[in-house]
Amino acid sequence: MLDNIKRLTELLMEKNPELPEEKAMLWVELLWSDYEATSAKAGYKFQGADYTENLVRQLIISYGDKLHLFVAKNSKYADLLSDPIV
Repeated sequence: MLDNIKRLTELLMEKNPELPEEKAMLWVELLWSDYEATSAKAGYKFQGADYTENLVRQLIISYGDKLHLFVAKNSKYADLLSDPIV
């Protein structure tokens, strides 16, 4: 799974060059875990890492350059993503 996260992090940094690597990776991990948690809560069978990677890839392609707007409107992630990573 680490390879999947690295590939997606690189893609996100291409789409949004202002994101430092640590924040890009954090975004990827959040998108990944949110999808898996939501699917599990809904009772869906686990589709595998490749399926999740493709879904997160589509989110990054569609919204990667606009993620900062999401943070401004969603307090759930604002503190986590607004503070500098040490």
